[in-house]
Amino acid sequence: MKKTNRTNYRNNLIDKIEGVVEQREITSGGIKTSYLSAGNGKPLIFLHGAGAGAVTWYPSIGHIAKSFQVIVPDIVGYGESDKPDGPYDRPYFSQWLKGFLTELKIPKAHVVGLSQGGAIALQFTLDNPEMVDKLVLVNSAGLGAKVSFWPLVGMLGMNTFPSSWANRFNSHYILHNPSNRDPNHSFYSIAVLKDKGGKKAFKQGRGSAVSKISEVLLQQIKNETLIVWGKEDKLFSVEYGEAAAKIIPNAKFHIIQDAGHLPLMDQPELFNKILADFLNNR
Repeated sequence: MKKTNRTNYRNNLIDKIEGVVEQREITSGGIKTSYLSAGNGKPLIFLHGAGAGAVTWYPSIGHIAKSFQVIVPDIVGYGESDKPDGPYDRPYFSQWLKGFLTELKIPKAHVVGLSQGGAIALQFTLDNPEMVDKLVLVNSAGLGAKVSFWPLVGMLGMNTFPSSWANRFNSHYILHNPSNRDPNHSFYSIAVLKDKGGKKAFKQGRGSAVSKISEVLLQQIKNETLIVWGKEDKLFSVEYGEAAAKIIPNAKFHIIQDAGHLPLMDQPELFNKILADFLNNR
């Protein structure tokens, strides 16, 4: 798929974001990271899941940027950021994130992680608790998973043979209602995987980034935490979020009905309200 098409899909999603959104890039540790920036105030970092890139957060960036400086990176290995050879495990992603924030001169921020991004957020908080204000985990990996056969087939198929057909099949297992996903996000996801190095994170990481984090480590997280879960998630069952909320000392738990693995797309208005209320102490 041509780079111009990929850029168009990405820009079409950015155009949906309310307010001014800037596309920037920065280099730290020899890795170029592309990111979106919007709003002013206390910094907040959105971390996307294992696919596409920063534009996954298009339903939420504008709303949250009304109160915060929102920074949304294409995580190393994804989107428009560099895709070097690497282990692509949690320590690797955590080190990348620390370098990224240090280069931006952000000493502390709220961190919101979706799916694999949640696992990265957890590792980063364990490694650098002083750099994290509030922690938000959205249908987070790293808390346990028992993926049934067809959702696993969908995930493997999309990352091995990315195509419109594979994406349509996979969408049935990541969304409660597949029509809630903007087609530009689907096409962009495919384009990124087909690009040079687009499969490295999946092939070289071999799932290590989403492996379960022990209860002993979760108990060490003292940051105020919100765990949000789409009740109909077919990848990571809601039971893992409920269990983690009982283990992490300062955690709250919120279920979103009629939502799957991407509640920010299935129920954007409700998701954004829950997130904003937590961040603004409402």
